[in-house]
Amino acid sequence: MKENKFNNLDIIIYLVIILFMIVSCTFIYSAQKYLPYDDNFALKQAIWFLFGMIISAIVYFFDFEQIKKLSLYLYIFGNLILALLIISPETIAPNIKGIKAWFLIPGFGSIQPSEFMKIFLILYLARVISNHNVKYPIRFLKLDFFLLFKIVGITLIPLILVAVQPDLGTGMVMVSIMVGMILISGINMRIILSVFITVIISLGLFALAFLYRPNLLLYVMDRYQIDRINSWLDPFADTLGTSYQLSLSITSIGSGMLTGKGYGNGVVAVPEAHSDFIFTTISEEFGFIGSAGIIFMYYIIIYRIFRIAYKNKGEYETLIAAGVISMILFHVFENIGMVIGLVPITGIPLPLFSYGGSSVLATIFALSIVINISLNTKDYMFGGDDD
Repeated sequence: MKENKFNNLDIIIYLVIILFMIVSCTFIYSAQKYLPYDDNFALKQAIWFLFGMIISAIVYFFDFEQIKKLSLYLYIFGNLILALLIISPETIAPNIKGIKAWFLIPGFGSIQPSEFMKIFLILYLARVISNHNVKYPIRFLKLDFFLLFKIVGITLIPLILVAVQPDLGTGMVMVSIMVGMILISGINMRIILSVFITVIISLGLFALAFLYRPNLLLYVMDRYQIDRINSWLDPFADTLGTSYQLSLSITSIGSGMLTGKGYGNGVVAVPEAHSDFIFTTISEEFGFIGSAGIIFMYYIIIYRIFRIAYKNKGEYETLIAAGVISMILFHVFENIGMVIGLVPITGIPLPLFSYGGSSVLATIFALSIVINISLNTKDYMFGGDDD
């Protein structure tokens, strides 16, 4: 066995993170000309990335037995912070555009606890699933239902706290994390298929209610969320009202065509172009080629995480990797999907690209844990290398 674990360090993920930092700051700088603020968001983003690298260095000093033990306390801490956020006065936790999701830190900016709660959820779900599978090596449907109940119950607590804010986008990310980890938890596929069919039927009933009895949805949704669905279905129906942002987004992306207008030459002022709608900036200025380049960078990260999990073989570590992959994939699909009109707008950032300190720190934290997996992977002289 090789003694120097740095031989296993996945440096490629670090290189992609650095590349994202350069690209993110570059296009945030270009997009901020549309903003009615004097802040230098590009500089702030660079500082957040540097803080993220410090977090990455700290994660290195923890082995996975320590991380596994800490996961319960992190999960409890995350839920307590989310609960505290709800009851805090607006001087500490302001209501921004109808959502109470941030703590204000004087001189430092704002922190969104739910971004970190997603990572704590991944770590604790991985612990519960792996401990269950060790305790019950022989599988029965009853035990699989019991595991499914635990997974759903653990996810439901932060999901409710996030729904109260209300933050639909983050809630959907948590559900995607739960689904991704259920798929590799070892639960009988008949149970998973039954749940999947139930979800499909529920979505069908939701669609019918939306089309024929939309007022019924007001019992479970806010009016602005229903308006977002309407604007998604017809983005150019009310370009000065509910469809204003989406219509500009589609116009901006389409105007970039294949190669774009060139850096700094964008002319479509999309609201929040530096944060949730940053994809419109690179699409307009560098066209389809630039947009495809960003998507390829995410592909590299996902591939490297999969490769690390495959080589490690440890169930706890594999479950963490599955959770991180589910989180990143959903973020990318939902964010890019909403700016091109493929899915309704939910207001979640594009990882490592959109402006936002909490998102940057949480994503680097998650990737650092995955890199830690690569550091603790043992390579044996005659073990073979599948790479």
